[in-house]
Amino acid sequence: MSAPVNSGLLERSRVRVVGGLSRPRGGSRTSNTAPRPCRYFGGPWLYLAPALVVLGGLLAYPIYQLGLISLFHYTQAQVSGGEPTTFQGLGNYRELFSDSQFWQVLVATVVFAAACVVCTLVVGCALAVLLTRVRALPRLALMLAALGAWATPAITGSTVWLFLFDADFGPVNRVLGLGDHSWTYGRFSAFFLVLLEVVWCSFPFVMVTVYAGIRAVPAEVLEAAALDGASQWRIWRSVLAPMLRPILVVVTIQSVIWDFKVFTQIYVMTGGGGIAGQNLVLNVYAYQQAFASSQYSLGAAIGVVMLLILLGVTLVYLRLLRRQGEEL
Repeated sequence: MSAPVNSGLLERSRVRVVGGLSRPRGGSRTSNTAPRPCRYFGGPWLYLAPALVVLGGLLAYPIYQLGLISLFHYTQAQVSGGEPTTFQGLGNYRELFSDSQFWQVLVATVVFAAACVVCTLVVGCALAVLLTRVRALPRLALMLAALGAWATPAITGSTVWLFLFDADFGPVNRVLGLGDHSWTYGRFSAFFLVLLEVVWCSFPFVMVTVYAGIRAVPAEVLEAAALDGASQWRIWRSVLAPMLRPILVVVTIQSVIWDFKVFTQIYVMTGGGGIAGQNLVLNVYAYQQAFASSQYSLGAAIGVVMLLILLGVTLVYLRLLRRQGEEL
């Protein structure tokens, strides 16, 4: 009677259980869980294929044409057919990088975009937290006001802000007692005025996105932090910000892209780049080179440089986050 029992024990001793998987000594592996479905025909990429084809047609071909034009000598004479198009190689880029004005505009663009991104994130996140603290009616009014600013076209918003800060009829100068002070005359005051308009039309995206993320955080977590005596700033820094980091990554990258390629606000509010080009950014500088001066190849080269800078910033930012253990 004991032989079957002993043989059964001996047979079971030959089986090792590792991580929920039964592996006999013979080498074959069996799983106690349900089999995973096979990924036929590329799996998720099959579902993404239609969108990738559309994006490829809408983005890849224009980028290809932009890079191609930047390698040729392409001006109004070539557009009209008066002169043949000549291959320049990297000549346009050498001309661009040897221009001191390009480097001044690049530095101004980076500093201005960084200031816009920081201010947009601060205002948007602060108002998102405020939305969770007020009652339903003030929350609705603030949400509608923010969405109204978000939906306003850039050229309309820029015109309104110009009127508010107008030297002769603007109410801001009257309230502050500045007389006929011109905000667009000085370089820094003009950049500051444009920054206000950019933040005004950009913070609603950050506010709505972060507010949705805060509402998804379990209330028990915030209540436990409050019971431990944490201040609102400590709750945001130690609890909400780490939990909302994937959302903050998205809004930060979007803000960097939007603010780095600002065009309408600068062009409208500073009259095409300010006095003697003191308020130029790369987008407006590229427009001036391509259309005002008919140097289409040089304008295309500036566009390629902007594209590479944005791709580089985005990839470096994502790489730093992955090093910190974030799943993106």
